[in-house]
Amino acid sequence: MARTIEPLIVGKVIGEVLDMFTPATNFTVHYGSKQVANGCDIKPSMAVDRPKVQILGPRVSTNLYTLIMVDPDAPSPSEPSLREWLHWIVVDIPEGSDATKGKELVPYMGPKPPTGIHRYIFVLFKQKSEMMVGCPPPDARGNFRTRQFAAQYELGLPVAAVYFNSQKEPATKKR
Repeated sequence: MARTIEPLIVGKVIGEVLDMFTPATNFTVHYGSKQVANGCDIKPSMAVDRPKVQILGPRVSTNLYTLIMVDPDAPSPSEPSLREWLHWIVVDIPEGSDATKGKELVPYMGPKPPTGIHRYIFVLFKQKSEMMVGCPPPDARGNFRTRQFAAQYELGLPVAAVYFNSQKEPATKKR
């Protein structure tokens, strides 16, 4: 993942979901063999199972991270009345590890865009300490606020983010 935020600005991730930040950590997101790159297209059928998310860095580090995945275009990009739809939260992910080494606060939900092209954003925050103690899951997936969650748990600005686009797949015709 390149440490550039320009695609996040062009894709309106910065502004609609995140505040301006300086990337400070590298991480990769893979659905099978496909690596998520800003603005790439991934079909919902390719993203049914949770992706492999790897935080790059030394395993000897004591740094912990929080990963959040949201869809700011729910239920439709023209009328995002449920912005942001929460798809996944994993906390206490050790640097140099993948998300399975963290604690899943909200279980993964794959993309299911009903209409239009939706953006699915992975946001990474560096934690000040372990989060699981006293960190209840959000009440609902709809109208989640990444900024508010980060403020509530003193996560500060993101250290990395990447997003992909997805849209409803045509139904397969049975003959």
